[in-house]
Amino acid sequence: MQGMCSTLVLPLLRAEEPETVLYNGNIWTVDETQPRAQAVAISGGRFVAVGSNDEVLRLATARTRKIDLAFKSVLPGFNDAHAHPVQSGVEHLRKVACDKDSIEKIQAALHERASQTPPGQWVLGFLYDDGKTPRPLNRHDLDAAVPDRPVLVQHRGGHTAFVNSLALQLAQVTEQTPDPPSGRLEHDAAGHLTGFVGDAAVRLFFKLIPGTYTREDFRQGAALISKLFLSKGVTSACDADATPEAVQGYQDARDAGELGMRVYCHISAGSLDHFMAAGIHTGFGDEWVRIGGVKQYADGSISERTAWLSQPYIGIANNYVGLQLASRDELYETGRKAHAAGWQLATHANGDLAIDRILGVYEQIQKELPRKDPRFRIEHCTLLTDSLIQRMRALQVIPAPFSCYVYFHGDVMHFYGKERTQHMFPMRSFLDAGLRPTDSSDYTASPSHPMMWLQSQLTRTDMQGNVWGANQRITLPEAIRCGTVNGAYAAFEEDRKGAMQPGYFADLVVLSQDPFKADPSELLKIQVERSMVEGSWKYQS
Repeated sequence: MQGMCSTLVLPLLRAEEPETVLYNGNIWTVDETQPRAQAVAISGGRFVAVGSNDEVLRLATARTRKIDLAFKSVLPGFNDAHAHPVQSGVEHLRKVACDKDSIEKIQAALHERASQTPPGQWVLGFLYDDGKTPRPLNRHDLDAAVPDRPVLVQHRGGHTAFVNSLALQLAQVTEQTPDPPSGRLEHDAAGHLTGFVGDAAVRLFFKLIPGTYTREDFRQGAALISKLFLSKGVTSACDADATPEAVQGYQDARDAGELGMRVYCHISAGSLDHFMAAGIHTGFGDEWVRIGGVKQYADGSISERTAWLSQPYIGIANNYVGLQLASRDELYETGRKAHAAGWQLATHANGDLAIDRILGVYEQIQKELPRKDPRFRIEHCTLLTDSLIQRMRALQVIPAPFSCYVYFHGDVMHFYGKERTQHMFPMRSFLDAGLRPTDSSDYTASPSHPMMWLQSQLTRTDMQGNVWGANQRITLPEAIRCGTVNGAYAAFEEDRKGAMQPGYFADLVVLSQDPFKADPSELLKIQVERSMVEGSWKYQS
């Protein structure tokens, strides 16, 4: 980014004494291709100097805390620019974790929870990934595990679920029930319901499940998930679909001293009027909890195969091309209203047809209501063409792609095919076009794990060693910038975080190994030893 500098030591101009000096750190700064031995001085939760050990240690006084990093690698804190932190935190507290590699293990976990669940109440699972079990779950598996209570197991991607026969019965879904608009009720070759339900069809079941989460649940969920993210080096995150209850949860956790990371909250479109009535728009808040954009959905999911594509999925019957989740008129009307009221627009669009649709909406809104720096975002922004990227470049749209989907979800890339994956998560193409892609996990959809992001982007290789779109590989410095300064830019915070330089928040991570000296295929093995936010260690291994 322009204006960034790697070192700036002005001891004669600094009146305050440093509270902390970290020295003997192998420190990476945004305009360097390699880290080097340096030190940083911190005062008031911000960096006041970055430079050589001698230069920075000279600023210390008898009251300054000096920490020898023993030449461990130090990077700016990572920014997960699209995740669902508080919701996933609540799910960790209340649901059955189904991130297991066999159907039998999932059945056992659900059966155990059912034994503790009163009759008539739902048994709810999350974190399931049908690419990680030998075959997808079906209703018969769930019936065998829990025959006497309704069951819903949500895919970790958040757009689909798997239900048992009792759940289908309660929702009055039969084999003759048509797919709801923007939804899918899957049938097998014989025409029988499999128990797999997609996007809008999931709502048929959600409306039957009592909403029992309390304000305390949201506070605890925010506190829990910030610990999880910090343990992987994430010091800032964007909640990509926050409700008023979610925002309250972050605020409560912050007020209780339990929120260790900073949160930028996209507001769900369904909550927009609630916030607008209070005169709130993008930017409202403080350095810990801030209001972001307004979130809409143009299509479905990549990992769950509901993204809206111009060409059919491979291996799915009936020339299936995914699901549209909103009409152009709906996206335009909500987007124009929000834009006029000072909101950033952040729209979920995975497939090329969905991206084309939302770009058309952004182009129209900016023409009708020009704004100097709207920073339109496309969340996920997965399958691109050259013409779509050029349209993004003309508007300087910010892509927020999944950074580790090639690695983590390589097991479903065959539904797209080798040729199409050359244009999916196209980090190389984004950077070459002068765009500023971020890093993100969409947690729970994939792990909030920056080392996994880096390995995926550098190698484009999945867990089994398959390569998907080698043409989109980027370098390690580029990948780190995406996960730090670009994430800050996407949230209008590039003047205060994402880099280690004077005046910026003292948010950083200390790694067990130097990623610049590691084999790119081994980056995932690097551990986060410490995470600092605003000058305080929020995580230490």
